[in-house]
Amino acid sequence: MLATFQDWAVNFQRKIIHVDMDAFYASVEQRDDPALRGQPVVVAWRGARSVVCAASYEARQYGVRSAMPALRAERLCPQAIFVPPDFSRYKAVSQQIRAIFRQYTPLVEPLSLDEAYLDVSHSPCCGGIATEMARSIREQIFATTGLTASAGIAPNKFIAKIASDWRKPNGQFVVPPGRVEAFLTDLPVARIPGVGKVMQARLQRLQVSTVGELRGLPLAQLEAEFGSWGRRLHERARGIDERAVEPFSPVQSISSEDTFAEDLRLDQLEPPIIEQAARTWAARGKTERVPHTVVLKLKTADFRILTRSFSPETPPASQAVLTEIALALRERVNLPADTRYRLVGVGLSGFQDPAPMALQGELFASPGER
Repeated sequence: MLATFQDWAVNFQRKIIHVDMDAFYASVEQRDDPALRGQPVVVAWRGARSVVCAASYEARQYGVRSAMPALRAERLCPQAIFVPPDFSRYKAVSQQIRAIFRQYTPLVEPLSLDEAYLDVSHSPCCGGIATEMARSIREQIFATTGLTASAGIAPNKFIAKIASDWRKPNGQFVVPPGRVEAFLTDLPVARIPGVGKVMQARLQRLQVSTVGELRGLPLAQLEAEFGSWGRRLHERARGIDERAVEPFSPVQSISSEDTFAEDLRLDQLEPPIIEQAARTWAARGKTERVPHTVVLKLKTADFRILTRSFSPETPPASQAVLTEIALALRERVNLPADTRYRLVGVGLSGFQDPAPMALQGELFASPGER
């Protein structure tokens, strides 16, 4: 078993760059409309079921964040300027950015329209120096699009993604192999992908709040407490991540889920289903592929997992349609009425490449239809 990052690094010598555009959707809007520059811009449709797709840095100063309900964003920042998203425009800019990435390496893994991993381990650009490549990429993005990007440079995807947040906006940060464990030690465990509020609480009961403290727990204890996730936590605490950059991995599914502070009955699940559907639809806007199936996921108080799915004749074309189907799937749960549930999730799957022009009218419906 690999005990440390250094043991792992002997076999995996990679140079990974994670590039993340700064407040991408909002920055595109500010670039294209001078009146929005310097203003708190929120990219979202108004309405009780709408969520924030993006917020400018001026809006973030008031606590506005992406995936937040639009009504809450409006309460936090009453002076915010709401702009309906224009995904066709964002996708066009994203294609320009990806073309720049491919000048440096063919190993590009887009995570969404505004971020991607690049494996530059064997790239001859910039003398093979990853830090210089990241700087050059960011300069070229700005020269081409007028937008800023931040970057993290590290030996693997996990560390690179954390590092790209370190000097936002318009900055970059490098974590060399010899600094990986020291870099992680004082970070909150919440920085590990997949560690949400519920897992944070469980780790807190083990007196673990930082990655360094997590590193101190033996693998056997983590597996006993968290099952298969225990090994993942054990590896991430040591900065170990063997995942390769996958240039040909199109989106297959998107989902959002939440674990409740208190278990709920089925008839109490409408508000959380609406919230998770909104979050999933916001994430769906980051891919060009078209989903054909809606999935409702439930976990009972005794950890039994249930899924219900439906594939309509026409792909879900709006957040309202997704929400309607997800709520209808709740009726297909045939457990006793007093059954309690600890988690709900809403997902989209069955993604396919869009047919040329066939679905454009539905995919980009007017704001009033969403």
